[in-house]
Amino acid sequence: MQTNPLQHLMPTCHGAKAAAAGSVLGAPAMAGDVLAGTLRLNEIFHSIQGESTWAGAPCVFVRLTGCPLRCTYCDTEYAFREGRTAAIGEIVDAVAATGCPLVELTGGEPLAQKRSFDLVRVLCERGLTVLIETSGAVDISPCDARAVRILDIKTPGSGEADRNLWQNLADLRARDEVKFVLTDRADYDWAKAKIAEHRLAERVREGRLGAILLSAAWAQPKGMEITGCAGLSPRSLAEWIVADRLPVRMQTQLHKIIWEPQTRGV
Repeated sequence: MQTNPLQHLMPTCHGAKAAAAGSVLGAPAMAGDVLAGTLRLNEIFHSIQGESTWAGAPCVFVRLTGCPLRCTYCDTEYAFREGRTAAIGEIVDAVAATGCPLVELTGGEPLAQKRSFDLVRVLCERGLTVLIETSGAVDISPCDARAVRILDIKTPGSGEADRNLWQNLADLRARDEVKFVLTDRADYDWAKAKIAEHRLAERVREGRLGAILLSAAWAQPKGMEITGCAGLSPRSLAEWIVADRLPVRMQTQLHKIIWEPQTRGV
């Protein structure tokens, strides 16, 4: 097997799934104050997008370290603290080295680091399609207008519903998407009420919002900092949506079907 000459530069990335997905991290490329700025980086990997309307597309993921939330079903608890300091230029070069035109900034909560907005802008300027997977708890308005924000509104079952910044909904644009991860029927009813209250379905029909996504939470064991979650049957969610004729898009986490759900690096 050929040795990867960039192995010594890689941040945290574990498991056969990470290797199969082609995890990479390139050499530093400092060019100006913005590119020399630093972020706390957990991992970079090239895989298949598992969520949103972009599901199924090859995508480069930049996972940043840190999150102010502790959702019951969080499957990236390792990203709360693990990582290293990396220059923005280094991250951009690593993304470019894959040759993939689609990149997602994720976490943790990527927008909790203020320099993440600089990274988004640079990636957009390089002509890449940039997705941002962000909770509803951080102001999304500083994001470059060319990026696609996927706003993960926290339901009561997440344990973090009181952290939602509802003013974020006013900043959503035509390409942005809204996501609800559901743990039970109560979460579903809550999400349905919020969709109606904020007229999200009307915004999608009028072309002012890209999509409304409903996702069944996967079972997640108790961790060091999260309480864990029993999960929700996808079949139950599908039946509720059909019975209510709810104008939403159901999604799964495709990467957890392709690979073992607890494997890191995708």
